[in-house]
This record gives sequence, C-alpha cells and structure tokens, in this order.
Amino acid sequence: MRFEQPEYLYLFWLLPLYIIFIVSANRRRQNKLDNFSSPEIQTSIINPIIKQKRKRKSFLFFLVLACLIFALCRPQWGFQWEDLKQKGLDIVVAMDVSSSMLAEDIKPNRLERAKRKVSDLIQMLMGDRIGLVAFAGVSFIQCPLTLDYSAANIFLDILDADLIPIPGTDLGEAIIKSLQAFKEEDNTSKVIIVITDGEDHGGKLNKASQKAKEMGVKIFAIGIGGDIGAPIPKRGESGFKIDKQGEVALTKLDENALQTVAIETGGAYVRSVTGDMDLKKIYLENIKEQLNDSELKSGRKKIWQDRFQWFLVVALALLTLESYQRNRINHRPS
Repeated sequence: MRFEQPEYLYLFWLLPLYIIFIVSANRRRQNKLDNFSSPEIQTSIINPIIKQKRKRKSFLFFLVLACLIFALCRPQWGFQWEDLKQKGLDIVVAMDVSSSMLAEDIKPNRLERAKRKVSDLIQMLMGDRIGLVAFAGVSFIQCPLTLDYSAANIFLDILDADLIPIPGTDLGEAIIKSLQAFKEEDNTSKVIIVITDGEDHGGKLNKASQKAKEMGVKIFAIGIGGDIGAPIPKRGESGFKIDKQGEVALTKLDENALQTVAIETGGAYVRSVTGDMDLKKIYLENIKEQLNDSELKSGRKKIWQDRFQWFLVVALALLTLESYQRNRINHRPS
C-alpha cells in the first residue's frame, strides 16, 4: 500500500488528541458527579446503559475520524501498467549574448527582452524538447535538448553579456553549434530559433546555412534592434563604449543575413523593433502547423489504484449506524 498524498499523514496526531480530550471530558464529568452525590446514589440514579452508549459513541467517532484521515491521504494498492508515448519537436534557441545586446533601444535592453520572450515560449511548449545555445565571438551549448522545462528556465536565467569573454558576433558559428545540439539519429523535426541583432563578424554563415539545409533543419530568425544605431552601455560603469575612432560605438539591426539564412532553410524571418517578437505566433503558426511531431519519449508508467473510497464508505456507514441507534432510542416507547 502507498499514499498518494502522504503529507496528510500528520493528521493522525489528531487521534491521540481526541482520546485525551474524551478522557479529560469524562473525568471532569465524573468529578462534578462526585461533588454532587455519593457513589451509592450515583449507582441508583444513573443508568449504566448511558455510560456504555457514551463510550460506544466516542469509539465510533474515533473510527470515523481515522477513516476520514485515511481517505484524505488517498491510500492506493494494486496497479496496472500504462504505455506512454510523448511526441514533439526538437527546438534549439540560439541567443546572442554579445555586448551589442545590451543596447537599450528596446527596454530594458535587447537581451533582457529576448530572455523574457524565450521564457514565455518555454511555458507554451507542447511536449517539445528545448535546448539553448549562447553565442558571441564563440558559441557553446548552454542547455542540451531536454523535456525538463524548469531546468531550461534555470539555464535561460543565467544568460548574460558577461557569459562569453570573446567579443563579437559569430552568427555562422552559432548555427553550427546549434546543429551539434541535435542528434542526427533522432528522426524528429528540428528547428533553430536565432535571436540576434544580426551583426555577423565570423564569415561562416553561408557554410552554416548550407549544412542546416542538408540536415533538414529550419531556421527561424528574429532580428532585434533598430535601423538607427543605439549606443552600447559599458558594463559596471557609466557611459558608452567607444570605437577605434574615438566615437560612441553604435549598434543597429542587420537584417540581410538573417533573411537569407531563414529563406534558404525554409524558415522565416521576423523583425522585432519594439520588442514584440511574438514567439507565440512563430511557434503556433509557423512551427507547430508546418512541422510534424515525432515520438520523443516512450515508456511504461505504473498506475496505482485509488482505494480511499472504501474508507469513505466505512465512515458513512458508521455515521448512519450511530444516527439509526440514536433515533431508535429517542423513539422507544416509555
């Protein structure tokens, strides 16, 4: 036997408290009788059947309370096996964490807004595996493909512009690293969602796009930022970054590369100037409707049988018995 809700087992402490209460109440009642009359008089004026009925009633309510606590804990015994199959897609989100993502043309900044949207995406996933790749001058897999959405959110929370010390934005390397997150032997539909301001400094984008196309991986690119350059705040100090000419370094959205890689792989490009990336629309309309779910996980689950109903039936039967006996005594002819 097992309990589905064992946290309610502590309520069994009510049973000894109930016994203490009954014993204490009986003692107080007996003390009052002793102060009122002698034991000989009590024997002649008090029907012993009343004491027996009171004890029987106390014991009955003790059993009712125990049965109700058992029922609340949901006891289970006996089980059957159930086959489980989970279907979905493999989605890798490649997040640009370069210093340009700290620009505040989108509040609070590009990176924080992107993280919030990805968090919303994780909450709406329908049995799909999710993975995270962080990239700047280099890339690495921040979170392998997983069905554990809580773990994915933890990895997402720690994404920061200080995570990768090598500056720059190597978009091609980010796509190649995202492709490595997939298992080629898995016969699943594979998707990469790239969130970046599009400034590619690596020169590997054409090669990465061709490899994604060969693997049948669709790339959905989200460009974040504006056409007018925005200054890049310095981390941990006031002011903005300065370029080699001594001017304030500006960062702006470069859409051409993102549009190209999305079109070549059969995905789509979305521009996000105001910060409304609408990942929900991309996920529901572009990804889930166009791609087929594949089996990601299968197994067997032990399904236990609830037995709390028996304890409720016993409790109800005891209460019915007590009510019947009380009514029979009350209606007994004198």
